Amino acid sequence: MAEGRMTDTERTEPVGGLSVVATATDGIRVLTLAGEIDHETSDQLRRALEVTGTAGPRIVVDMGQVTFMDSSGINVLIAAYQAVTAADGWLRLAAPTDSVARVLQLVGVDDLIECHPTLQEALAA
Repeated sequence: MAEGRMTDTERTEPVGGLSVVATATDGIRVLTLAGEIDHETSDQLRRALEVTGTAGPRIVVDMGQVTFMDSSGINVLIAAYQAVTAADGWLRLAAPTDSVARVLQLVGVDDLIECHPTLQEALAA
């Protein structure tokens, strides 16, 4: 990331193995996730993806450090995608690990939500 482009940072404490760091780059909210997304951590992700009252939200979820994701994570991502598009915004996924990419492909989320191999590509798309 270029110096001076980050405008805001919010970090949440890991809950059951998930860390979420929220930053903003050129008006795009970037959520950097690390750890596991499951039934114990999905509420934390849901809160981080909340867009109520936001017009035209633009969000990139960096999944490069996610080691595991179950159906709870899939459900949160789909609900967030629906909320973001209803608010005339977009949601993109970046750099999913091989195991997470496989889950996204198996259930077809990669056909619904744009997936990019790197954070930079997701930001530039």
